[in-house]
Amino acid sequence: MSITPHYRTIRELLQSRSFAIDEYQREYKWDRENLEELVSDLQNRFSTFYRTGDTPRDASGYGDYFLGSIIVTKRGNKSYLVDGQQRVTSLTLLLIHLYRQAQERGLRVTSTVEPLIFSDDYGEPKFNLDIAERVPVLKALFEGEDYDAEGKDESIQTIVARYNDLVSIDPAGELGDGLEPFVYWLIGNVGLIEIVTETDAHAYSIFETMNDRGKPLSPVDMLKAYLLGAVEDADERANANRVWKRTLLDLTSWEPDPDAERDATFVKAWLRAKYAESIRERRAGAIDRDWELIGSTFHRWVRDNTDRVGIGDAKRNLALMTSDMPFFARAYRKVLEASRDYTPGLEPVFYNAHNEFTWQNTVLLAPLRVGDDDETVRRKLAATATYLDIWVMRRAANYIRINYSSVNYAMWLLCRDIRGMSLPELIDTLRSKLDQDEADVSFDGSSSRYRHGIAGLGLNQFSKRYIYHLLARLTAYTEREAGKPDRFAELVDRNLRNPWDIEHIWPDDYELYAEEFPTREDFDLWRNHVAGLVLLPADVNRSYQDKPFERKAPHYAKQNLYAASLTSAAYQHQPRFNSFVERSGLPFRPYERFGKAEHEERSKLVRALVDRIWDPARLEDYRP
Repeated sequence: MSITPHYRTIRELLQSRSFAIDEYQREYKWDRENLEELVSDLQNRFSTFYRTGDTPRDASGYGDYFLGSIIVTKRGNKSYLVDGQQRVTSLTLLLIHLYRQAQERGLRVTSTVEPLIFSDDYGEPKFNLDIAERVPVLKALFEGEDYDAEGKDESIQTIVARYNDLVSIDPAGELGDGLEPFVYWLIGNVGLIEIVTETDAHAYSIFETMNDRGKPLSPVDMLKAYLLGAVEDADERANANRVWKRTLLDLTSWEPDPDAERDATFVKAWLRAKYAESIRERRAGAIDRDWELIGSTFHRWVRDNTDRVGIGDAKRNLALMTSDMPFFARAYRKVLEASRDYTPGLEPVFYNAHNEFTWQNTVLLAPLRVGDDDETVRRKLAATATYLDIWVMRRAANYIRINYSSVNYAMWLLCRDIRGMSLPELIDTLRSKLDQDEADVSFDGSSSRYRHGIAGLGLNQFSKRYIYHLLARLTAYTEREAGKPDRFAELVDRNLRNPWDIEHIWPDDYELYAEEFPTREDFDLWRNHVAGLVLLPADVNRSYQDKPFERKAPHYAKQNLYAASLTSAAYQHQPRFNSFVERSGLPFRPYERFGKAEHEERSKLVRALVDRIWDPARLEDYRP
């Protein structure tokens, strides 16, 4: 058997090389959380070496980072990935994103990165992922073009979604002047073990051995073994083992989205939420503390922090395994379910999940106490999720990054501050935090630091996902208050045959509005402002988007009430909508035409709706 392992840096692995995969291999399935964790781990490792002012040459002296192993089999003149597709695809997307950011800044590193993404094949680009159906999407992303993944296979849709996540995570923005040293460090100091075989049989034999018979104990297994080590009674050990295994199996096998690694994800969330007292200082050269150590080697961290976790003898270890862990696992699953399904009483959990705020699953466990009854758990989850909903959307309205690594410190601080609180204490604390936060980040853009707010919120690459969310909330709220069903889950469901899309009230025709706007750029700013947008089904959007408001208005009248409220039809034969307008005092009104003055009026309506929907007083709904 010819098996050759090689350590490869990213540059050595991808330089002028391409990999294929077999048709029967699983799709590219990484989710945002996987990607955020990869980017965060890389940035955190890089930050331990980087000093402000370092040059790309300095990066050659930084330490290394290991990304695991991949298995490759040679077939003719092609290399097939038997194991490693998820990482190689994700690294390719990261390199494309970094390449485009470096290109915008005019950095020389682009010429170094380009051959890691594709090679020249007789004048045609040959991407390192040589998979025919994926080449068009990779080419579009590399060239900075939009790509419509609707109706494409799962891998292509996931590739587009993860690339869009990279845009919103914005690692380049966070790196600032360190972008170029980071790229050189990534391709020269980050590596993997490439295991190369000459036959498929050998490759799959190694794959099965590494993932079955020869699979090492996971950190979860090692944590369980450590806890059971103090328990001598055979019956107690057996029972604790059964409870532990059954509890975690319920998480990993949860339908409709089983995930073999969800047990470790849960344990990290639980331990961080309840026990992390420290976090790595935000300076170069700082060492990892509780928050980071739990995220990487939680089994060792527990062993080194027995007093803090409250374990160390048989009685306390058994309590943790048979009482504490199952309690938090049930709450964690409740969060997962409410993140996936729009659940009455836990709607804010769904809102944050739609905004892909992945720290939610950790933070929501922090205020819980073992022994809280189901209703108290629900109220604590909902109250904390409501706080996060307001906190996240305030930042989105001000173009503040809220990705995994940029809010790391804030989420640790929040967990520490609300840990184990009673429900009344929790609500008081969260309201106080929102009051303090508003001085720095507000919807009205009045803070000394951030002056955007709703008045400056327009459609662009960063804001599109949040504006879509905001419009769905405005639409659902308007209809719900007018006595109609809450359709938020439908409005944001991208799997519908005819999903909802953002519609510009004004067509992309500057000449129609040239008298009101001195320049095309000025017109575009107003046209893309959130007050000039609504949500419509995709087919309606496509049919009428190039028509002026006067011609589109009759079609708006047949749509959701938020869009229809632009027309007089919404106020005819709609007594419950009229009653809502009257009792709320909100400045809804119909328009015969929609010019600059009307746009300004609509902006006031949007602001008033936002103040209602994201009102901190919502927290009082959960007070006992």
